[in-house]
Amino acid sequence: MLKKLLGILLFMAVSQMSSQITGEVKDENGKALPYVNIYTESGSKGTTTNEEGIYELKITEEGKYTLVYQFLGYKTLKKEIIADAFPITINVVLKAESTSLDEVTVQSGDNPANRIIRNAIDNRELNAERLESFTADFYSRGLWRIKNAPEKILGQDVGDLGGGLDSTRSGIVYLSETISEIAFQKPDDFKEKIIASKVSGDDNGFSLNSAQEAYFSFYENTLEINSEMVSPIAEYAFNYYRYILEGTFFDNQGNMINKIQVTPKRSGDRIFSGYIYIVEDLWQIYGVELTATGQAIQVAPIEELVFRQNYKYSKENELYIQISQSIDFSFKLFGFGGDGRFTAVYSNYNFNPEFDKNSFGREILSFQEQANKKDSLYWKKQRPIPLTGEEINDYVRKDSIQEVRSTKKYKDSVDAVRNKFGITDILFGYTHQNSWKHRNFGFSAPISGIGFNTVQGWNTDVNLTYTQRTGEDQENYWRIYSDIDYGLSEERLRLNGGFEKKFNNFNRPFLRISGGIASEQINEQEPISPLLNSISTIFFERNYMKLYEKSFANVGYGQDIFPGIRLFGEIGWENRKPLINQTDHVFIDREDKTYTSNNPLEPENFGSLPFEEHSLVRSNIYTDITFGQKYMSYPNGRYNVYESKYPKLKLSWEKGFGASENQYNFDQFKAQIRQNLNLGNKGEFQYLINGGLFSNADDISLVDYQHFNANQTRIGFGSYVGKFNLMPYYNFSTNQNYAEFHAEHDFEGWLLGKLPLINKLNFNLILGAHRLTTDGRSPYSEYSVGIDNLGFGKYRFLRLDYVVSDFGGKRDGAFIFGLKF
Repeated sequence: MLKKLLGILLFMAVSQMSSQITGEVKDENGKALPYVNIYTESGSKGTTTNEEGIYELKITEEGKYTLVYQFLGYKTLKKEIIADAFPITINVVLKAESTSLDEVTVQSGDNPANRIIRNAIDNRELNAERLESFTADFYSRGLWRIKNAPEKILGQDVGDLGGGLDSTRSGIVYLSETISEIAFQKPDDFKEKIIASKVSGDDNGFSLNSAQEAYFSFYENTLEINSEMVSPIAEYAFNYYRYILEGTFFDNQGNMINKIQVTPKRSGDRIFSGYIYIVEDLWQIYGVELTATGQAIQVAPIEELVFRQNYKYSKENELYIQISQSIDFSFKLFGFGGDGRFTAVYSNYNFNPEFDKNSFGREILSFQEQANKKDSLYWKKQRPIPLTGEEINDYVRKDSIQEVRSTKKYKDSVDAVRNKFGITDILFGYTHQNSWKHRNFGFSAPISGIGFNTVQGWNTDVNLTYTQRTGEDQENYWRIYSDIDYGLSEERLRLNGGFEKKFNNFNRPFLRISGGIASEQINEQEPISPLLNSISTIFFERNYMKLYEKSFANVGYGQDIFPGIRLFGEIGWENRKPLINQTDHVFIDREDKTYTSNNPLEPENFGSLPFEEHSLVRSNIYTDITFGQKYMSYPNGRYNVYESKYPKLKLSWEKGFGASENQYNFDQFKAQIRQNLNLGNKGEFQYLINGGLFSNADDISLVDYQHFNANQTRIGFGSYVGKFNLMPYYNFSTNQNYAEFHAEHDFEGWLLGKLPLINKLNFNLILGAHRLTTDGRSPYSEYSVGIDNLGFGKYRFLRLDYVVSDFGGKRDGAFIFGLKF
């Protein structure tokens, strides 16, 4: 406690030493005002109050200054001061802005707010163009609190989240800051260099705050916040909003500001509510106070997101420019909740940067050397928003906690408790951890590996692993693993294992060596999971899973050749042995159903084999190409950023050679292209095109056929792009040339949100189409219409589709029940 107190006193001492003009901003009732903008009239210096209404203005030179105090909803205050000795304390009181409608001329039948919004919409693109390129200094702070956190979630220990939770299971679990330099050029060129980064409780950490992700422009038609949210001044905004002019006032430039209340026409749309302030005649944004709900952004645990943006007038650019933004959020899930705030401050804008063709590239974020090693004096000098008492306490307390928890003695003591072996671990798995040396070993839960299929009968699968983390932040690893599989009806034990190593996080080289004996699905895409197959077999007498035995030795290696191009190659020897059903035991005997054989080519012939036992060497070389790939460079690695405006391409060459029988040798060349297209307020469109050419493959093994992602369970998981939900698992497997096409459009409320009553349910309409063509056969097609975001309250993980298949003129239809987690 003494150390903690000394730390707080040190923070306060540093604050007094480095702060030049400090003070507190309150309203007329004595309530502290957070995130008030304070700047010199010349605009050379600026700051913002923290949550407690405290500010620090970094003025170091003596002289005469005019300070401007600006906050939405309050009258702008100008205060002339003479700075002849530092530090100076200036406390101010802001008066609430009294809006008036005296300046507004209302014509009969005309809503004055609509006139203002129309003008703002007409000038939206012009004003956005003025922001088409700039550089600026950027500061961000993120804070996340949790209240009443449970000790476990879904059986997993929550712990104290790095020391963030107190005895009431509440507290700050994330606090970080960044200082960076940013550059932007429309439509999507962005570059950020982080000069300083600080994470509470991790003196080697790098903040996850990103200027690009924090940049929200209401001049754009939509803002991407999980869903595409419609701006109150989008070109089609009148389809979504109603507007009321609450009043007007004049800012310190003498410009009239219109305060307009924004209300949604339909609660289920992707919309905001609150206030937008528009400058008369210029039709520019003066500020926003807009709220989005978790229902609107379709993140059910979120209760609210409150956006506040403040602007000031730049005479040089004849434009109101954003100088600060705060996003407050609150959430509830599984009986606990929390809140937080992400704050951004912009300064030193340059709207006439001299960009050239080399100004931007694929790297959108980088760190200055030693960015995470800045001391308290640096942060005190550069931080534009002073820390609150709560934040100071969190930094000091977590620094102390980190110092203790990073010692070998502490880690060993925690491991000693955690590593105790209990009798239940025999059934539910066990992990032994050495936190000091960053290694662990253990085995999976045998009870979770229990399943049933007609080849093995009751079977269990247990995984054993040993993992060693490496690197300064343990971002790399190597591991040894093994898999033990035993089938009771077969009375057969199979064992396989391997070695994996990830070398670094930059070009991500990865090595895998594996071998042994395993039972595998004939379709290596594993279209049906062991759990789902167990359920369908036990309860419905439908044994969809088809297995064979593979003895193998394999080595594979991959790495990024260039950002956006990844190459992977593997080669291995395989011996394939066909299997037959070993049990006909049924749990619920259905007169109209019987098990099928393990040969998908002859499902009624129980003694038949899908192929003859054979061996061959199989190689596979493929490359993933992402056009226009952008990335973020952290000191410990490079992380790709998905760009939806470009497709992803995958090319591969698979070859079987050296087979025990010549007819099993083959070549297959594959190509795949896929893309997610964001269509603004109209939703998201996805497509996937996949095709392949076989050579010398007339009599190859069924294992080497091209199999498709089929489904006969009427249960769907994840995305349906790339799947056929009514296709039998092996009926369309082929060794001939083929092409498949998948497309799906999620309207994300664009259609259903406009229907009375239905729009309150917050459902999404999804349309899909899927088609397969192969040489020598009629095409197979599926069409679907579905409803997504089904569920109750905050738990919306269901989807329901009606799918119609078409093959050779025969049509079938069925409902598919989808699950997403």
